[in-house]
Amino acid sequence: MKTYNVITIFPEMFEAAFRQGVVSKGAEKGILEINPINLRDYTETKHQITDDYQYGGGAGLVMKPEPLCKAVKSIRARGETLVVLLDPRGKRFEQKDAERLAGLDSITFICGRYEGVDERVRELAVDEEYSIGDFILTGGEFAAMVMIDAVARLVPGVLGDEASAEDESFTTGMLEYPHYTRPCEYEGLKVPDVLINGNHAEIEKWRREMAVLITRRHRPDLLDISLLTREERLALCGEKRKGRSRKLNISVALMHWPMKDKQGDTVATAITNLDLHDISRSCRTYGADTYFVITPLEAQREIARRVIKHWMDGFGAGYNPNRKEAFSRTVIKDSLLSAIKDMEKRYKRKPVIAATTARPERATITAPALGVLAETEPVLLLFGTGWGFTDEVFELADYVLEPIDGAGDFNHLSVRSAVAILLDRITENIGG
Repeated sequence: MKTYNVITIFPEMFEAAFRQGVVSKGAEKGILEINPINLRDYTETKHQITDDYQYGGGAGLVMKPEPLCKAVKSIRARGETLVVLLDPRGKRFEQKDAERLAGLDSITFICGRYEGVDERVRELAVDEEYSIGDFILTGGEFAAMVMIDAVARLVPGVLGDEASAEDESFTTGMLEYPHYTRPCEYEGLKVPDVLINGNHAEIEKWRREMAVLITRRHRPDLLDISLLTREERLALCGEKRKGRSRKLNISVALMHWPMKDKQGDTVATAITNLDLHDISRSCRTYGADTYFVITPLEAQREIARRVIKHWMDGFGAGYNPNRKEAFSRTVIKDSLLSAIKDMEKRYKRKPVIAATTARPERATITAPALGVLAETEPVLLLFGTGWGFTDEVFELADYVLEPIDGAGDFNHLSVRSAVAILLDRITENIGG
């Protein structure tokens, strides 16, 4: 028999919670026992006090160590048990944890209240700590109920159909496929034909495809693509492209003035062939509306126009149609103001200006948040050259995008790389 002890000041909560459902059926069969333990029975005071004010001051009470430790000692005297504390700092409880804990004969849950338990309880009585999510509950009892339900249902004999626990979300490494029951049509929505035709091979194929796509869309962190077939990977990539094809009102500007040089002076930097080509390709790949190349120097603008003309209208247009497509959204401007006016004319309102930086202390918005903003508002994303923007650019910007952090203390990406990385991060969850 599996035993789940629960140390709590509200034992009645568990009697009500597990009076019905499959877990209660497991208890009726003698497969498991849920044993609420009243913490007040282990107090030493007349009024059965289980909490007290905290040292150092502060709002809220703390669960006292003596009754909790005494209760654990009493339980351990009857046999081996794993003591689990429900606490926000604990490990996030997952299906794999439930599967492991289901193999244990005895688990004891400590349910904290108020500001938590005295720190010494962790050292003296606790084996493992778990949290069921990043939110606050009034007590650990609800978290204990969740864990007991998740663990107990995996114990052999508790579920009516043992196969039910083998093909579920998280157990298979993916979320489950969609489920349907009668009626066949409801409110104009029909059950997919594949589920009605009786072809079990096609049904299994459809369910697998749906599970892959749903997992990618809602919980991509769960998906191990190395376990997918070639066809499933192709479908997955197609779904990802489909999601990213949603319209983003974002344009990119590569600014060559006003920029700083190494000495901190304001200068105009030179346009490079690589920046023209590579950033044009990145902007087209990620669906940016326009790639503005901004310089006040007419000679530099003329060089850029010649390069673009070669690939748009000259020999390059026929030689490399992909490059022609990439340059189709590249526009040369003499100032940032001119680019802003261009967007105002197109969108009938002023764009949101977002500057980029390599300095974390300047950042005011994350890449995903900017992506969400760009779904409803026109956004002009500014990238710099030379040694960075002058202060007047940052003063003009509505937001400053979080920088790209590398793996170490070296952080000197080319602007071409930075554009591609940030556009990828901005569009990552669009359409997901």
